[in-house]
Amino acid sequence: MAVVDKLICLENNGAISFGDYSAAEKKKVHDFKVNDDSYYIKTFSEITKLEKNGKLLFESVPGSTVHNFTINEKTVSFSIEGNDTIQITMELETESAYRVVVDEFNIGTVNSSNFSGKVVFSVDAKNCERAVKLEKM
Repeated sequence: MAVVDKLICLENNGAISFGDYSAAEKKKVHDFKVNDDSYYIKTFSEITKLEKNGKLLFESVPGSTVHNFTINEKTVSFSIEGNDTIQITMELETESAYRVVVDEFNIGTVNSSNFSGKVVFSVDAKNCERAVKLEKM
């Protein structure tokens, strides 16, 4: 897959696609509205960051392109592509454990911190697209 046409877009299925890891310069979109939520995206080759209502939702280092990002109380699902191994930080529910599945392979469990709810994991997306799913345990 290629980078998204716009820096952030709402897909027909209600998912969000965002990011442009090929950009040499920082690109930003402020106040992208989906229902009653406001999203902010900053992206380029070094980082991709998505905030929802002023709170960190997703961050990748280096930058990435994310397709079909969905999130609910139990599951986060998306596909990701980039030029290298990508470290992903997400702010989820505090003091929770999540099973991380990449391309249908269980790579392990990550625990969110008790203060911020952040989880951190890495995905090798060098020259390919990976399907990622986090399932709350």
